[in-house]
Amino acid sequence: MKNHPSCTSFIFLILPLLLQLYSAKSELQLNYYAQSCPNAEEIIKQQVIKLDNKHGNTAVSWVRNLFHDCVVKSCDASLLLETVNGIESEQKSDRSFGMRNFKYVKTIKEALEEECPMTVSCADIVSLSARDGIVLLGGPRIEMKTGRKDSKESYLSDVQNSIPNHNDSIQSVLSRFQSIGIDTEGTVALLGAHSVGRVHCVNLVHRLYPTVDPTLDPDYAEYLKGRCPSPDPDPTEVLYARNDRETPMILDNMYYKNLLKHKGLLMIDQQLTSDPTTSTLVENMAADNGYFQDQFARAVMLLSENNPLTGDEGEIRKDCRYVNSD
Repeated sequence: MKNHPSCTSFIFLILPLLLQLYSAKSELQLNYYAQSCPNAEEIIKQQVIKLDNKHGNTAVSWVRNLFHDCVVKSCDASLLLETVNGIESEQKSDRSFGMRNFKYVKTIKEALEEECPMTVSCADIVSLSARDGIVLLGGPRIEMKTGRKDSKESYLSDVQNSIPNHNDSIQSVLSRFQSIGIDTEGTVALLGAHSVGRVHCVNLVHRLYPTVDPTLDPDYAEYLKGRCPSPDPDPTEVLYARNDRETPMILDNMYYKNLLKHKGLLMIDQQLTSDPTTSTLVENMAADNGYFQDQFARAVMLLSENNPLTGDEGEIRKDCRYVNSD
């Protein structure tokens, strides 16, 4: 009688192959660069601090980069690609209006390349710079995983449908975020990022002219008219209103307090208080900054882990603006 290999022997034979297949599609993990580039996260943090001290407002840019990159397809730094060699940059979309400071990503990448060439992905720079920017803005420290790879293509045609518009209904915004695994509570918290930065007049004059939106506080509307005196502002001019006049560069729950006073800048902001699925959450976040920051941290972490490229997928770009040449 022939001897057949036992089931146990077969498992031991096949296990290395399974492990090899699994390693090709590895998951994100904490301290991914602990061996390959131990100082990576500290280098990013110090560059974020240095750039913010030198240029100001860059912390807000890093937070917005994370949102615009991760909502479109994947957290894969496709946002950073410039138009060249058949690639159409996502930055060309009107959804990217007002975004800036992309050039300083190059500064961060160069510091990493000097320490650990071709090791740290641009996608992880997007995520970690946002994490450190949030701390600079007085927000929570988020334990963010790393190990993302960079996309070899951009997704300009997907941007319009992926990134909510400031005039979209709150239900469509909630649905969009739900599709990438962020619940209603998390979405309301993410919109709290509007606590910092500013909005160009082109995005808010429809609430002022020809008549003032009745949901706007009248005194606040007068202030906004002073900031945006024309119903047809020039998009190339520096014509802005702050999202939050009390604590404009602190990521706190003042945003929600302002909403309850009818001082939301954008239609999507004010809808949070009028929609029954979100109004109670606005009240809770307005009442408790700790609760807001906990939910914001949870939502940012979920956002940063949306469909990342890992393992053998994608690449690590040498220059975040361009795919590597073959």
